[in-house]
Amino acid sequence: MKPLPSNHQISSYIIQSQEEEIKRIATELHEGVNQNLYSLLTGLKVLETGVIKPHMKMYAREMSQLLEKTIQEMRMLTVELHPPTLTTLGLVAAMKSYCKLYTSTFGILIDLESNGVEKPISELKKISVFRVCQEALANIAKYADTSNAKVVFTWNEEKLHIHIYDFGRGFQINEQQTEHSFFGIAAMKERMLLAGGECIISSKIGEGTSIEIFLPFFESCEGFGET
Repeated sequence: MKPLPSNHQISSYIIQSQEEEIKRIATELHEGVNQNLYSLLTGLKVLETGVIKPHMKMYAREMSQLLEKTIQEMRMLTVELHPPTLTTLGLVAAMKSYCKLYTSTFGILIDLESNGVEKPISELKKISVFRVCQEALANIAKYADTSNAKVVFTWNEEKLHIHIYDFGRGFQINEQQTEHSFFGIAAMKERMLLAGGECIISSKIGEGTSIEIFLPFFESCEGFGET
């Protein structure tokens, strides 16, 4: 009789299944919806050049601008769901791409720095780290009230260390958290735990928030594969 799977294995399986479905949806959005929107924008701009009446030309221009904004939002959504560069170019490249879209969307400048040589990480662990960084930046946009933040990757032989910190208003941990931010923090810690790593969050009112992610290379996690 086979032993029953542990809670750890069940959680890993659920996350893996979710990520596979998210990747499928992101691909369909990118290759289907986004391409159709771009074709519509191109056609609308061609029509705009043939419009003579000033008020109709202005209307066509406004529609073009709205469609351009929609395409930008769709690009952001696609990258949030599953960045294509994560698989092809690696974690740092995916974060750089995401930060560019993040800045154009929220107006918050992200200074991203990578020290050392990037090491190969299993696909699911890369996704886990990316999701934690993503949640950290989302929280900065929602709660930090700041115009800039910094993300520092440090690679060495034993582990990957990522430090994300902002220069915002900060908060009192466990005392001034909204329900969403509480579960967001819990999800970040849980993801890193399942990936065999750790997520440490600290914050001071008026001094900003610091998030540190540690992913040892010599440790593995059931369900997440070897690095």
